This record gives sequence, C-alpha cells and structure tokens, in this order.
Amino acid sequence: MTLYQRTLEDFQQSYVGYAALVIIGQSCLGGAAAMYTLQNGTSFIQMLQLAFVVITCTFVNVGILAQLSAKTVFNMTIFSVALSMLMIALNVLVI
Repeated sequence: MTLYQRTLEDFQQSYVGYAALVIIGQSCLGGAAAMYTLQNGTSFIQMLQLAFVVITCTFVNVGILAQLSAKTVFNMTIFSVALSMLMIALNVLVI
C-alpha cells in the first residue's frame, strides 16, 4: 500500500479531527506564503501569486465547511500545501 493510500485511510477514519488541524495548518502556511510574497513588493506577479495562495487556501476551508468527501478535501489540502510551499520557496530563494 502506498503512503498516499495509508494517509488517506487514516484521514478518512478521523475526518473531523483532521479537518480542524487542516484548517489551522494550511491557513497558517498560506499566511506565511502570503507574507513572503508581499515582502518582495506589490507588482502584478506578486499579486497573482498572492491570489493563487489565497484562493487555494479558501477552497480547502470551503470544502471542509461544505462537507465534501474526505478524499476531495485530502487532495485539495495536498495541493494547497504544495502551492504554499512552492510560493515560499520561490519568494525566499529565487526572487
């Protein structure tokens, strides 16, 4: 069984508890990504990056509140965390 499958099964079994952790964790990570993005200025590129981070974090929170399936929320969380980490790395290391 893959790491993804094992983690998804664990997430599905304790969905309510993990949902609270996901909201807190990805919101904090998204806030950090927004902070690092805005440290480099307010040009169109930074605003576009900020919009992507805010929209993906908002979609995860909406997915949890709308009680979407656990697999959908899990996949959206992975995407949100990956995007936030990419934006942090991009703005700290590259730009």
